Amino acid sequence: MGSAKLSLVSAHYFSNPEIAELLRNIAAALQLVSEEDNRFRIIAYNRAADAIEHASSDIKDLWDNHELNSVPGIGESIASNLDELFSKGHVFHFQEILKNNPKAFYELLKIPGIGPVTAHKLCHDLGLSKKAGCIAKLKKAAAKGRVSDHLLAPILNYSDAPKRLFLHQATLVAQDLITYLKSCPQVIDCQPLGSLRRQVSTVGDIDLAVSTRIPTSVISHFCAYSKKSQVIEAGNTMASLLLREGTRVDLMTCDPGQFGSLLQHLTGSKHHNIALREHALKLGYSLSEYGVKKINTRNTHQFTSEKDLYNFLKLDFIPPELREDTGEITAAISHHLPELVQLSDIKGDLHIHTSYDTETSHDLGQSPIAVIIDKAKSLNYSYIGLTEHNPSVANHISGKIYSILQNKKALVEKYNSNDLFLFNGLEIDILFDGQIALSEDCFDLLEYAVVSIHSSFRQTKKKMTERIIRGLSHPKALIFGHPTGRLLQEREGINIDWDSLFDYCQKNHKILEIDSWPNRLDLPDSLVREAVKNGVKIIINTDSHCVDHLDYLKFGVSVARRGWAAKSDIINTYSLSQLKEVIHE
Repeated sequence: MGSAKLSLVSAHYFSNPEIAELLRNIAAALQLVSEEDNRFRIIAYNRAADAIEHASSDIKDLWDNHELNSVPGIGESIASNLDELFSKGHVFHFQEILKNNPKAFYELLKIPGIGPVTAHKLCHDLGLSKKAGCIAKLKKAAAKGRVSDHLLAPILNYSDAPKRLFLHQATLVAQDLITYLKSCPQVIDCQPLGSLRRQVSTVGDIDLAVSTRIPTSVISHFCAYSKKSQVIEAGNTMASLLLREGTRVDLMTCDPGQFGSLLQHLTGSKHHNIALREHALKLGYSLSEYGVKKINTRNTHQFTSEKDLYNFLKLDFIPPELREDTGEITAAISHHLPELVQLSDIKGDLHIHTSYDTETSHDLGQSPIAVIIDKAKSLNYSYIGLTEHNPSVANHISGKIYSILQNKKALVEKYNSNDLFLFNGLEIDILFDGQIALSEDCFDLLEYAVVSIHSSFRQTKKKMTERIIRGLSHPKALIFGHPTGRLLQEREGINIDWDSLFDYCQKNHKILEIDSWPNRLDLPDSLVREAVKNGVKIIINTDSHCVDHLDYLKFGVSVARRGWAAKSDIINTYSLSQLKEVIHE
């Protein structure tokens, strides 16, 4: 939704994407105004837009509860702007800034590669003013050769329909391309870039970097990729493809001696790179994708690896997942970066749904216990936990539910072995009032429970927090599953008093889950970091409903790493004996 439409929305409700777009439009408009303090205002608006776009709660709900300051990136000034937006339906200061450009200007900014200066020039040269039809007019002008050649492909291929890729989708696309590129003898190394390399939960276009001494051969090989729809552009060192499913892939090549610099520069994030440049300036250097240059000289230091680049700047190597300008540079200076958890540290998965029929109102797993066991052994796990959804309370008498769970317990005991320990668990609904959907006698059949919110998502913050803590208060309720309840690009997370929940979990030895399911990745990374700071233990599970889903755990590990979590913060890095102590304490 464009900025003009924003002011017309009734009831003064604005979604997170709408607010993020509005703030980015303000930042873009300010880029066209030469004022001394605009640089910092532009950074602030863009940072706030990023924070709002990835927030786990609806910003309007946070405003209702006077909690806008809980969102990192929203300072006092922007919070005041948002207060006016929600109160009046518009922000007078924003209107004064936005009116300096035609509505078409803001629409053109949605096209990749078109920034504020270019958008302003296109509007002027082509007479574009109204939002309606401006993209169609621009495409027509581009087809007639009335725009610069380098803008033809982005304009003609632009569609306002596609959503961002989930992390697992982008990973699959990139892995296939990297495997293909590495089949070219001239490719020395190939790595993903941008948000994919930082393991952000959703990814736009896919960017790749290749180290090579013969870039033209690599470009030719890349353009011959069989899954492309078209070659958007191809030069001597860069090329872009549109894949058949509509994903754009940009390839950058460089000499091996510059690969570390290019990799660092194009991995980002933008905010990390700004902070890194400021750090380098204090040391007398400037940064670019070509290397590190001593100021006022022509001497550029090139780097084959990122580690060498960071070390040259007197920093410890900063893993890509941490590069969001949230304190990582200060920590790297003082040698206080955490030793992040790795996939190889994980010894099991305690949230798995098998095909054993618990006669639930939720979806059943698709794979039998025996198949799950074989897969877990192939992953070198020491243990797993089987946690089908609780039987439907509405459709069964308590005796029937007990019988279903008793039979499951017997089956788990039958399959248990020295090679792989099976914990008998259950995922249980936390009902709207905080009760959990299982009678007390049934808990004797379980070793632990994952308790989760699956309904009544729109309760007030106070009621939701009380509901969750009541659900977690049962002695067998060990894990709070997919804590925010968010569904990426579909549903915002629930509203919780996180400080109260962290305090309760830390004092009562309750575990917060990172659900690795691709459209959840929940607990989000920002809350993982806060949980870790508060001494709360985390578990990384898959919430698998099919044997192949067990492979999703690596995405949960990425979330943990982005949340600054170390091995010691994650309980399923524990040995079997250590985990039994946690479960049975």
